[in-house]
Amino acid sequence: MDMDTFTEIVWQRGRELYRDMPWRTDTQPYYVLVSELMLQQTQVSRVIPKFEAFITAFPDTISLAQADLSEVLVLWQGLGYNRRAKYLHESAKLIVSEFDNQFPQTRAELLRLPGVGPGTAGALMTYAFNQFVPFIETNVRTVYFHHFFTDGDKVSDAELLPLVEQSIDRDSPREFYWALMDYGSWLKRQGGGRIAQSKHYVKQSPLKGSVREVRGQIIAQLVASRVPFVELRDFASQDARFAPALDGLLRDGLVVQVDDRLYLTK
Repeated sequence: MDMDTFTEIVWQRGRELYRDMPWRTDTQPYYVLVSELMLQQTQVSRVIPKFEAFITAFPDTISLAQADLSEVLVLWQGLGYNRRAKYLHESAKLIVSEFDNQFPQTRAELLRLPGVGPGTAGALMTYAFNQFVPFIETNVRTVYFHHFFTDGDKVSDAELLPLVEQSIDRDSPREFYWALMDYGSWLKRQGGGRIAQSKHYVKQSPLKGSVREVRGQIIAQLVASRVPFVELRDFASQDARFAPALDGLLRDGLVVQVDDRLYLTK
């Protein structure tokens, strides 16, 4: 397929499939950062109400930086992967303390924020600042696989990136990426995701039966009420996953242990 035809298809599908989201209505960098960390491995439909509640509680970086991590974790319940909440909290504190509450505007500066890798930095440059900074994520891969890699061979991001760079609209990178995201999401719903075609694809382990499941249960219990350590162990029903789950939460700084009690980290 020639590139002009491809870009026309993307724009057309983007218009047809456009999804309204609060971080698209208001593209301020803080909103984009919150949404990007929430959207990692979480569906848009689940994120929107959580995002709205989060922004109501913490409308800007200062309010988030001044909050206790425990307050952030309470609002994060239901999204999973609680380390993302900690990254977001630490990013807000870094922006306030080291950037004088001026949101970083270069890719290099954005990469200093906890939890912000190349993909998230590219998304921030694109969505918040409308800059031409190509990045690749699952929905983007889906669209290019569908049109350019139909033979099913494994494809690396290094092979994909030149096509992304050629096709992005330099004048409207933000809107073009929105179109890619909405088109890719639609393709996946139609069964055309083909995410396993990526050389970088790693199948996510099921939540049920995992240590991650118990981590979430411990956080949820602490959100509901502070409990003595022994009661929490009883809550875990002597599950063999309990010890590694708790060790991980302590190591990640999400909970603290004082004598026989556990607390969400402040």
